[in-house]
Amino acid sequence: MPRVLLIEDDPAVREGVQLALRRQSHDVEAVATGELGLEQLRRFRPDVVVLDLMLPGMSGLDVCRRIRTGSQVPIIMATARGDDVDVIVGLEAGADDYVVKPVQARVLEARIRAVLRRIGDSAGNDDGAPRIERHGDLVIDRAGLDITLRGESVPLALSEMRLLLTLSASPGQVFSRQQLLEAVWEHSYHGDIRLVDACVKRLRLKMAEPSGAPRYVQTVRGFGYRFRSR
Repeated sequence: MPRVLLIEDDPAVREGVQLALRRQSHDVEAVATGELGLEQLRRFRPDVVVLDLMLPGMSGLDVCRRIRTGSQVPIIMATARGDDVDVIVGLEAGADDYVVKPVQARVLEARIRAVLRRIGDSAGNDDGAPRIERHGDLVIDRAGLDITLRGESVPLALSEMRLLLTLSASPGQVFSRQQLLEAVWEHSYHGDIRLVDACVKRLRLKMAEPSGAPRYVQTVRGFGYRFRSR
């Protein structure tokens, strides 16, 4: 039974979402504040976190950043508005996906199942690429889902890992944002390409050269992104 941690301060929304997810056979732990959410993260060990962006006290953004300091659990952010600033800031803080409130239970359920599917797909990845790849000082262990750069492990969130595995499987190939959106997030044509740009930015920060310059993920202006092997 997939475990979902719901962090939502509105009692009506919290109870409604919790009930809907339990009807879909999820084990749901629901809390009202970011502080309680961080505590339950350690105790409950969820498979997915659904995090409201607007929380009293510790904000959803702060909670997201705190989670990312020690966990790569998938985070689906719930925002009251689909405004660019809200969405981009949340994604850059470490969220893997987002839904706009009021959240429709069937939409949230679909996003959760997509996240869980992507976890399974990544763990069983078999795209024909070598199991261990070496690209200069970057080593990608596809079987173990382990990334090391200059001899040090690079912790990647689910979307970051899948983005890197997708790009690096075809070095030099240019992927459009739409192609990456469908491959990494399983979003169809109506998906939000801001997910791609924010994830690329996070991945570049984690894999930057000592000087801070990006090396492995290149922008091809007007087209998309590609992986540079060396």
